[in-house]
Amino acid sequence: MVNTPLLDELTLPDGLRALDSEALCAVAAEVRAEMIDAVSRTGGHLGAGLGVVELTVALHAVFKTPHDRLIWDVGHQAYPHKILTGRRDRIRTLRQSGGLSGFTRRTESVFDPFGAAHSSTSISAGLGMAVARDLKGEARNIIAVIGDGAMSAGMAYEAMNNAGAMRSRLVVILNDNDMSIARPVGAMSAYLSRLISSKSYRSLRHLAKDVAQALGPKVTRAARKAEEYARGMVSGGTLFEELGFYYIGPIDGHNLDHLLPVLRNVRDMPDEGPVLIHVVTQKGRGYKPAEEAADKYHGVSKFDVLTGTQAKPASNVPSYTEVFARGLIAEAHADNRIIAITAAMPSGTGLSGFGKLFPTRIFDVGIAEQHAVTFAAGLACEGLKPFCAIYSTFLQRAYDQIVHDVAIQNLPVRFAIDRAGLVGADGATHAGSFDTAFLGAVPNMVLMAASDEVELMHMVATAAAYDAGPIAFRYPRGEGVGLDLPERGSVLPIGKGRILKEGGRAAILSYGTRLAEVLSAAEMLAQRGLPVTVADARFAKPLDTDLVERLAAEHEVLITVEEGSVGGFSSLVLHHLALSGHLDRGLKMRPLVLPDVFIDHDNPAKQYDEAGLSARKIAATVEQALGLGNAAALSA
Repeated sequence: MVNTPLLDELTLPDGLRALDSEALCAVAAEVRAEMIDAVSRTGGHLGAGLGVVELTVALHAVFKTPHDRLIWDVGHQAYPHKILTGRRDRIRTLRQSGGLSGFTRRTESVFDPFGAAHSSTSISAGLGMAVARDLKGEARNIIAVIGDGAMSAGMAYEAMNNAGAMRSRLVVILNDNDMSIARPVGAMSAYLSRLISSKSYRSLRHLAKDVAQALGPKVTRAARKAEEYARGMVSGGTLFEELGFYYIGPIDGHNLDHLLPVLRNVRDMPDEGPVLIHVVTQKGRGYKPAEEAADKYHGVSKFDVLTGTQAKPASNVPSYTEVFARGLIAEAHADNRIIAITAAMPSGTGLSGFGKLFPTRIFDVGIAEQHAVTFAAGLACEGLKPFCAIYSTFLQRAYDQIVHDVAIQNLPVRFAIDRAGLVGADGATHAGSFDTAFLGAVPNMVLMAASDEVELMHMVATAAAYDAGPIAFRYPRGEGVGLDLPERGSVLPIGKGRILKEGGRAAILSYGTRLAEVLSAAEMLAQRGLPVTVADARFAKPLDTDLVERLAAEHEVLITVEEGSVGGFSSLVLHHLALSGHLDRGLKMRPLVLPDVFIDHDNPAKQYDEAGLSARKIAATVEQALGLGNAAALSA
């Protein structure tokens, strides 16, 4: 354990408000050490939290939380916030079964007024809270801290435009942690920030406004523009001023002597509309391995604090993400029309290696999934072959663009849907539960799900070859099953599945990587004298109706298995069987899907067992449907 005498003694966060800047610096050092030690044991997001340690301490020292609402965007910045708000004793349970969430969560603490795991939501939510405060006649500050790339999303600017027009009192802190916006900061910038946030400056500003108004509207408009551009020249805040925000900054987010006076000035401002404070921080600050890493240790497994060496999995089996990247690179070597698109996740989606080989054929559009999809549609219009590599849970944000800009126009955009199914420690917010259901409702869409890493290679090749319209393939987080990979995938016949095992009275039709568990369940049942047929659907749309009808006609029981929500693959199968009359003949159908709940973070194997999608639960379902088991077996 780390040495943290101040954190041990203080009543947090209230005790911070009685400390001077020197003591608060000492608190920040302890918070940073505590966070590094905790994440080294649990894994999680490290770099972003390290970058906001001083800012977090300053915010809780200046504002009266939780009465003042403090919203973190994105939520993985909030580990220091959790340490300072009554959760320090549980910080080493981060992302563990029954432990703290890796993001902010309303049910976890009153200090988390809004849950955030996706990005760019804080200004919209904060404006809603500000308007609610005004309507109820309350007095409280609303502070939204937006950073770690979240300002690249259009939703943030939509919210700012609305906030600027409404003039409701809201404080937005832009945590600029990659130097993509700010000019160098220093003593002069800090001085100017203190000056323009001070009461004396604002009083002089009001006096100037009064004089200008007395001289007429033309003078008023000219004076306002002159001040905005003059301030923009020294601070770079013209864009935010034009959106209706009073801009302050940039200031050094690691210097409490700079942060504290500005935050206090802003706290004590009268109701003059929204304010934006531009704070520059360093991702990974205070931990050398993170500072020196290319991704600033954005997300890490457990690691050695002294060396920064992360724990490596014992297996050498590549992840599905790595297999997708390998398949795409093979296709890109053969076809120079292939383009890769990612929404701020080149490493997470496996495209970093693609970018090194084909630097002019990869585009990281920032946290802007809607733009990514329509951008891909434009590329497809001109005969290129765009692959949008986006996590399932993030693709949800671009649903309108998928329908309107891609599917209606029947454009051949390829969607590589990573993190399909449950995702372990990242929990419900990042689980890819709904893509089959929401894409299955869209005409012209071809849907595939890889059952293993070789199948994923084939599906990348199939998507590359398919030009008749949009096509999507899904694959999970984690490792494959250890199969030898081909140099390049083979093109699959569209809409055709395969039978892997012939059996007796029951058939199991799998869609996706639960196939390994299905095969294990089949082995369990065979050992009990119950051989079953096992099939891999490969496609949800177009459905292999010949395969489905054969399984229905030749078996007493048909089980469908998928790692997705209700309304997905099984619904498409049931719909066809109902319309074709196959359900009129006494077929017993059991669709196994993710349950209608949000499954909390845990070990993936435990999550799938809880969902009823483990081998033993699948086997128990078959036995029950055949009248050989009972309901108790399903929960055993």
